[in-house]
Amino acid sequence: MTLQQLRYVIQVVESGSFNSAAKALFISQPSLSKAIHDLEEEMSICLFVRTNKGILLSEQGEKFLGYARQVVEQANLLEEQYKNAVPARTVFAISSQHYAFVVNAFVALVKEYNQSEYEFSLREQRTYDIIDDVKNHRSQLGILYLSHFNREVIQSILKKEHLTFTKLFEAKPHVFVSKTNPLSNKKLVKMEDLENYPRLTYEQGINNSFYFSEELHSTQPSKKSIVVSDRATLFNLLIGLDGYTISSGILSTDLNGNNIVSIPLDSDEVMEIGYISDGVLSNMARNYLNHLIQYIEQTK
Repeated sequence: MTLQQLRYVIQVVESGSFNSAAKALFISQPSLSKAIHDLEEEMSICLFVRTNKGILLSEQGEKFLGYARQVVEQANLLEEQYKNAVPARTVFAISSQHYAFVVNAFVALVKEYNQSEYEFSLREQRTYDIIDDVKNHRSQLGILYLSHFNREVIQSILKKEHLTFTKLFEAKPHVFVSKTNPLSNKKLVKMEDLENYPRLTYEQGINNSFYFSEELHSTQPSKKSIVVSDRATLFNLLIGLDGYTISSGILSTDLNGNNIVSIPLDSDEVMEIGYISDGVLSNMARNYLNHLIQYIEQTK
């Protein structure tokens, strides 16, 4: 197995066909096909499946691609560092459910790093995509929650993908509403108090499942339901439509202003918020988690 073969695999995936990849690589298609066939033979795997619509990555191929990208990226960093005598940019990425405290910690990390060059990524994703990002090494960390309701399903998926969940803290469920919402003066909200208000939830795409929901009590019927894809829209609708959403209770006035309030929800559930990883954490990942823990401690 060579770096060149790994780069060939990545190019085929990015190009969508052997013919297009060969043109991008400035080699003949037979040479490209042979190189990948030799790699498959050596590793005893099948990377691509040919269909009448073109080529697709096999299940083995999807996993292999994640490792291939990681190896090639590290090789590129080594070349930048030593071959060209130019300091390599620091690369760090995390994927997360829609939590303001994740953004606050990310801001603190970037400010602490304070270098002339870096490449950081913060992806607020659907639950399934968070797992997929970490599985395929697009992100070093994935931030999500477990509860009595979803724990068995999520843990089963993580085990299958050789990922682990590490708890950071526990949070009792709260309801987010605008300051003008009639519920805003309550000290405790019950589920029946919410039935006449629009429920706002985050869209989970084609992998939608109650178990992937970012909101607790997702199976509870709702007369009015609005699905959104980003946090800014959700908060605007909380204000504009007197809607509500169920979350951790941790608000950031720096990011969300003072128009949203958090009220405890009468519930037996607990949100166990933590991170998923493949078990190997870089120094940058550890620094980020330290900032995250510090921010949570400050808000308690």
